[in-house]
Amino acid sequence: MSAIYEVRVAQVASFGEVPGAEIFWMSKFNEWHPLAALMGVIQGDGKTILINTGPSESFLPYMNDIWRKEFNEKVQMTVKTEQKTINVLSKFGIKPKEVDYVILTPLQAYTVGNVDLFPNAKICISRRGWIDFHAPRYFDPRRNMAIPDHILKYLVIDAWKEQRVHLLEDEETLLPGINIWFAGTHHRSSLGINIKTEKGTVIFSDSMFYYGNIENDHPIGIMENLEECKDTYNRIRNEANIIVPLYDPAVLNRYPNGCISKGKYKKVK
Repeated sequence: MSAIYEVRVAQVASFGEVPGAEIFWMSKFNEWHPLAALMGVIQGDGKTILINTGPSESFLPYMNDIWRKEFNEKVQMTVKTEQKTINVLSKFGIKPKEVDYVILTPLQAYTVGNVDLFPNAKICISRRGWIDFHAPRYFDPRRNMAIPDHILKYLVIDAWKEQRVHLLEDEETLLPGINIWFAGTHHRSSLGINIKTEKGTVIFSDSMFYYGNIENDHPIGIMENLEECKDTYNRIRNEANIIVPLYDPAVLNRYPNGCISKGKYKKVK
């Protein structure tokens, strides 16, 4: 029998504003829209699972400088005190050592930046995305924008030695009631995460930036594969009772206090 999970979401950073065409493929060229970096907090069956960890504060100046040169001052990632990952978890009554799993989607500096805070967590990464990072078809001189150097060292040395890096297959049941699958669309490491709750299936994904992408079948602008996008959106609409785009500030408007679905979580002593 599958577990029923409690699902909450919190903002761990802001991207400022980005060009509308980044969010909506081939449209809204003269508009700017806000993006938020969201973290999922899932608890059930005695387990605590995080989706993404927020950016590393030490890496923010470098990342923002790159974006400032490519775009302008509107695209700048900021982290308020209450948005710091450690403070978000404290609000939820969670200590870093109590986190059992961290799911990363996609592999980007703003998702992986605090993964080293969790000494006991299995770190779950798309196998396809991990291979693409280490052996891409085309050379990328700035791959530290995906995984900063200090986090890469942590993953391939410390966490790897402790057998805490878990490479996910394209379709995998991580725990009873939590199914993870390759969503693609945005990056080779992009995932769909299905979670069983009292309200039905909640699906998190970075394959959509705004609700408007999935609700209007309008692909994202920063997209690697249009066919994957169509397939992924169809699957999400068919399987989800509740959808959580991982960058849409509207998630926290639709779900005050970030409560997506309550559960009956009890810590394992």
